Amino acid sequence: MYFVYILYSSKTKKYYIGSTDDPKARFKHHNYGATPSTKSGAPDWEIFYQEILPDRTAALKRESEIKRKKSRKYIEWIISSSKSSVG
Repeated sequence: MYFVYILYSSKTKKYYIGSTDDPKARFKHHNYGATPSTKSGAPDWEIFYQEILPDRTAALKRESEIKRKKSRKYIEWIISSSKSSVG
C-alpha cells in the first residue's frame, strides 16, 4: 500500500506533494528538515490530504498528475473535496 500526500507549511505558506509507503516516517523527515525540498518549511509541515493507492506505480502516477496541474487552486480543491466527503 502506498500513499500520496499533500503537506502545508504555515511558515512558508506553501504546499508539498509527495508519495511514500510509510507516511509517518516520511512526515518526520519533512519536519526534521531532512528533505531538501521541504527544509525551509520545517518544522511546521502539516498533513492536509492523504490518498491510499495499491502500489508504488499508481502512487507515482497520481503524485505526478497533481504536480502537473501546477495549480494552488487545484490542490486546495482536492483538500476541500476530501474534507466535505468525510462529514
